[in-house]
Amino acid sequence: MGSEGPKAVTIHVTGFKKFQGVAENPTETIVSNLKDFVEKRGLPPGATLGSCTILETAGDGALPLLYQTLESCISKTDITSHEQIIWLHLGVNSGAPKFAIEQQAVNEASFRCPDELGWQPQQVPIVSEDGGTTRARETSCCIEEILKFLKKKDFDVTISDDAGRFVCNYVYYHSLRFAEQKGHKSLFVHVPLFSRINEETQMRFVASLLEAIASTCY
Repeated sequence: MGSEGPKAVTIHVTGFKKFQGVAENPTETIVSNLKDFVEKRGLPPGATLGSCTILETAGDGALPLLYQTLESCISKTDITSHEQIIWLHLGVNSGAPKFAIEQQAVNEASFRCPDELGWQPQQVPIVSEDGGTTRARETSCCIEEILKFLKKKDFDVTISDDAGRFVCNYVYYHSLRFAEQKGHKSLFVHVPLFSRINEETQMRFVASLLEAIASTCY
């Protein structure tokens, strides 16, 4: 605070592969192309785009890769540095007409269809040590400020308090829990299909989202 100046911020991004009903997941395309897009466009001073990872659209069976991804940044981070690590997870909501910043994740897995590894839990806690399925974890990112930043750039975006009970919520819950333990931050954002909002606009949205996060999450 005070005269310290802006803290260095590293943002790691994940997307998902295809899943039942969505043959081409826009987040796989976005995350695969993000490094090149951001290189041309640039980020605010002090902000760095870290890893860009595509996750299997699966719950329990995909946890090893998720935790390997989450833990990989710790060894690369100087523990004594003032760097802020932020995890940005992107998922698709195939029925949505706009972008949605997810405020929280709930400790419940109730998959409407089997995930890509064939798992279909119903009303089970995601992390049993956390208690029942009503437990929620909220992001510590300044989502109202992020929303304001994005709306100024004319993106159609809203804040949501329901990330569903499928893989998106499952991954977000684990990430929020991990972030809290490590002093990091985590945020999940749902995007629509490219047929609703085209690829170029979505790429610009995610690049602006990185700017918004870097500007507001200290």
